[in-house]
Amino acid sequence: MAFPTPALRMALIAVCCALVLPGTSVRADDYELHDSHFHLTNYIQEGIDIQEFLELMGDKVGRVALFGIPLQQTWSYENTGDFAPTYYLHTDSPLYYYSFTDAYIASIYNSLDEEDKRRFDPMITGFNPSDMYGVDHIRRVLETFPGVFSGIGEFSIHKEFVSGKVAGDTASLTDPALDRIFEFVAETGLVAILHSDVDVPYAKQDSEPVYLKQMAKLLRRHPDATVIWAHTGLGRIIRPRTSSPIAGPAERSPNHLDYLRMALEDPELDHVHFDISWDEVAKYVVKTDARADAMAELINEYPDRFLFGTDAVAPADREAYLAVYYQYQPLWDRLLPGARQLVTKGNYERLFDRARQRVREWESDNVGR
Repeated sequence: MAFPTPALRMALIAVCCALVLPGTSVRADDYELHDSHFHLTNYIQEGIDIQEFLELMGDKVGRVALFGIPLQQTWSYENTGDFAPTYYLHTDSPLYYYSFTDAYIASIYNSLDEEDKRRFDPMITGFNPSDMYGVDHIRRVLETFPGVFSGIGEFSIHKEFVSGKVAGDTASLTDPALDRIFEFVAETGLVAILHSDVDVPYAKQDSEPVYLKQMAKLLRRHPDATVIWAHTGLGRIIRPRTSSPIAGPAERSPNHLDYLRMALEDPELDHVHFDISWDEVAKYVVKTDARADAMAELINEYPDRFLFGTDAVAPADREAYLAVYYQYQPLWDRLLPGARQLVTKGNYERLFDRARQRVREWESDNVGR
């Protein structure tokens, strides 16, 4: 089967995005962007008031995928004494899954009027992906709060400085508990936002990323699940492997963008999308003109597969909230107008409008029976 040209792909997706489902969307033309990746609360379950956040969104941000953080940082007096850690890098004490986050997000969402509700897509995060009962938590949340959630995530499998701190079993891409979750995602129509680093920290640059094949196998096992791979697999120190012409002679190695292209070209992975959220990812993309050019070329070729997200965590003001969006300006300047529209708004509407409809249909068929 021949793939359509980039221009035809953008035209087809634009038509799909124009077919807005009744009651699902705000007027996209009234806003500059949507945010596919936002944390209302932090690692000690504190955050910004939802009405204050609506003020930060203002007339700039139309819709937001809304979630907390599924992990709670322990304050161990034996470890840090009177210093109360608020972030996972502040202490050696463990993290644990905080399932109440889903009830909290649901209560916040249900406190809004109908007009404001249409601007949010709440996500389920308070489950343990290494627990075979994890999928039952997701189902229970849908049954308890029908009409609220559109997806699951952001949840993490491999995450630098985090995975090793989580109490209990270590999450794995090969764990059947994760397969059960993705099977349910496919059944219900939920969108899944998955954080999993493509490699281990400080990996050798002349070898294949450690988790690349495991991730590819997982995603191929679940072709009916809508997946957003957060941060394109990168992290704070999980850096992109680069090669000529982006890198200098001393940096010759497999190219991160080559791996992305392999996924984008694979028809068995056409259900997989990538978000370019987080300032740690943006710094790689805009580091040089060559890197920004290369990323823009890839996105212009596959504009329907990328979404923008801030990855802001309980921001204090609008400047902090939108900092990553403005950090990406060199990328925005290089994208074709149609591609930029899809990355910043159109793909969000297509994926989350469809998820809202499918999840509500599943709830209608399954909740209360």
